[in-house]
Order: sequence, then C-alpha cells, then structure tokens
Amino acid sequence: MNAVSSFSLRLALSAGMVWGSVLGSAAEPAASRRVSNYNLRPHDVIEIKVFQEDDLHSVLRISKDGVINFPLVGAVRVAGKSPQAAAETLRAMLSRGYLVNPQVSVTVREFFKLRFTILGEVQKPGAYELPDHDGIGLLEAIGMAGGYTRIAEPAKITLKRVINGRESVVKLNAKRMAREQGGGSVDIRPGDVITVGERLF
Repeated sequence: MNAVSSFSLRLALSAGMVWGSVLGSAAEPAASRRVSNYNLRPHDVIEIKVFQEDDLHSVLRISKDGVINFPLVGAVRVAGKSPQAAAETLRAMLSRGYLVNPQVSVTVREFFKLRFTILGEVQKPGAYELPDHDGIGLLEAIGMAGGYTRIAEPAKITLKRVINGRESVVKLNAKRMAREQGGGSVDIRPGDVITVGERLF
C-alpha cells in the first residue's frame, strides 16, 4: 500500500470513529460532515503522526488564528486546509533539512462545533449545531427547535449577531418570510442568538 492510500485509510478509519452523531450532541460532530470536503477550523484538535518518528507524534489544538506549533518546523497555518493538504504542508516543511522523505498523516480528533442559540417561544429552546455541509435559514432554525409554541408571535423575532466585535440586533418577521417561501429568508451564522417573541392577547 502506498503512502497516499495508507493515509486515506487511516483518515477514513479515524473519522469514522467520530462521525455519525445526532444533531446537538455535546461530544461528536454532525452526521452530515464528510471526510472528503472537510477543512480544518480554528479550535479543532488534530493528531499528527510521522512514520517511524515517534518523537514527532502530536495531538494539537488549532489556535484561533488557525495555526499549530509543530516540533522542528514551528508555527504552521493549517486552518482552511483539508487534513490531507495539512499533512502535505507538514511533509514539505519537514523535508527542508530535517527529514528525508517524511510520511505524515493528519487526522481530526475533535471537531469545533459551530452553534447558534434560539430562545423564547419555541418548543425546544437551546443551542444547536449548524450543519457543516450547508447553511440554514431562520425558518429552518426554528424548525430545528421544534417549531413555535402556541403563544409565539412569528412576526416578533430578534436576531442578535456580533460583527467585528460589535453586537447588532435586527428585528425579523418570520410570518412574512414563510409567505414569501424563502424569498426573504435570513441566513443563520455561528454565534447568532435568535429570540422568538410572545403574542399579546
């Protein structure tokens, strides 16, 4: 088995151990995530192995700036790369005067969860994990929380979002969005806080 095939097998086996969770699980990522298109993110925990170089075996958390500090080579930017691309970057750096033809593997040990929070008049308020493969709109987010309670007012929803360190609050009308059948939907981003208001009787 060549180095690429060996790496792919190890990556698939490792990912299989942590894939397959239900939405909102505290310990594992969303089932929709796929090995083939996953790019590393800040705060992910990765395991790095170099064949026949046990001293270089490392389990590292990617910094908020997307960087890890790896023995011999120092700071390496890996966020935004696939695990295979990150392994190739490390291989190239180790080849520059440190090791001859190093064989590097990178696997994800822990995925950083991208979440939003929904509060107020929904059936299951709380924090929910955003699907990795696709974005979701406001109406989908409400559906993930079990839908409205009987006293909810879909026309009175607030969305709190931090942009460049500043908090912004927007008032939304989900009743109108539902009538427009997606034409006026709002995309939900990591860290958003949605609050569904109460109907006045």
